[in-house]
Amino acid sequence: MSVHLILFLAFGAVAVAGGVNLLAQTHPINSALSLIAVMAALAGEYLLLGAEFVAAVQVIVYAGAIMVLFVFTIMLLNTGEEERTKGSHIAILFGIPGMLVASLLVAWVMLRHSGTGAVAAGALPGDPRTIGQLLFHEFLLPFEITSVLILIAIMGAVVLASKPPTAPARKVD
Repeated sequence: MSVHLILFLAFGAVAVAGGVNLLAQTHPINSALSLIAVMAALAGEYLLLGAEFVAAVQVIVYAGAIMVLFVFTIMLLNTGEEERTKGSHIAILFGIPGMLVASLLVAWVMLRHSGTGAVAAGALPGDPRTIGQLLFHEFLLPFEITSVLILIAIMGAVVLASKPPTAPARKVD
């Protein structure tokens, strides 16, 4: 086994374990920290695939900025440990078979249409200049709409977390 395959499997195991831990945690901060571990493992996978720019964006934007936003929102809302319920019967009835069908469909598509041929270096667009050109010229409107939506979400979290003003006490003569 090559070193790349061992590292790929190790990063994949960390990502899967972090995803399972994300779902198993009862405290939102612990779930957010598990999500950071998943994003770091994905950055490692991107490095192994030769996508250094995507790995750097994964760490800086997602594991850095977006997760700081998540943790800030969790802290602002002051959420505690969540209560456990038995779950919905409808979710069990439709969710598990739906998940199995979707997993089989994704596996079938991946096996059927996986391109295993070699690609020449530089043949695929992925350098920072091309990505910047696409992001700030062709996809400028969706990029700006996303930033406005994130700003609205932050403002909504602040409004939800703020306590309503109390009425001043009346003097009794």
